[in-house]
Amino acid sequence: MTRVSENGFVNTHHLEAVGLTQRMLRESVVYTHSILDIIDATLLEQGAFRLASMMELANFSTFIGNLLGSGIAKASNGLLERNGPHKFPDLLSKESPTKNVEIKVALENNKPKGHLAKPGYYLTCRYVLCNPAGKHVLGERGEVAYIWELRFGELTIADFNISNTPGDSGKTAVVNADGMKKLHIIYSDLDRLPLSTRGRVIKEYHNLYVPRLDMLE
Repeated sequence: MTRVSENGFVNTHHLEAVGLTQRMLRESVVYTHSILDIIDATLLEQGAFRLASMMELANFSTFIGNLLGSGIAKASNGLLERNGPHKFPDLLSKESPTKNVEIKVALENNKPKGHLAKPGYYLTCRYVLCNPAGKHVLGERGEVAYIWELRFGELTIADFNISNTPGDSGKTAVVNADGMKKLHIIYSDLDRLPLSTRGRVIKEYHNLYVPRLDMLE
C-alpha cells in the first residue's frame, strides 16, 4: 500500500526553481509512509505500540521530516543529498539545476516552525494521524501518519513570526500568514484534510483540482 493520492499533485511547475520534480516528491511520500509502516509492523509484532504513540509529536514530526528528506535525496539520483542532523538546509544541492531546500513539518493544520528564521527555499509538509484503516476524523487523532499536504516556495525572514518568551524552550520562528500564502500547494490528500467540511478553506483546496473552463475549450 503506497498511501499516496495519485491525483493529489498540482502547481508542480513551481518546483522547477530548485530542480525538484513531481516524481521525486511522489517517491519521497511513498518512501516516508513505507518506512513508517515497516517500523509500526515491527513494533506491533513485538507487542509494542505504533511509533506515533511512543514519541512526543514534536519529535515524531522531526522524524517524518528526516524521512521525507532522505526520500527526496534518494529519488534525486545524486542531485541532492541530506545534510547533517540539525543543520540548515536539510537538502544540499550536489549538481545543477537543483538548489538547497529546507524542510519543515507540522501536524494537522498547524503552521510549520523552527528555531531560527532563515531565508531560502522551503518545502513544508503537514500530516494527520489516522486510524489503522486510514480514515481521518476531524478532532480525533489516530496512530497512523498520512502526509496530507506539501507546499513549496521561497521565504524571507519577514515571513516568520519570531518568539523568544522567557522560560520557553528557546527561540521559535513560525511561518506567518503571509509566508503561508507564498508557499504554493504542491500536493494535498483531499480525503484527509484536517479542515471543517463546511468551511471556506476546504473549498479552496478542492477548487485547486477543478479544471478551469478556459482550459477545456
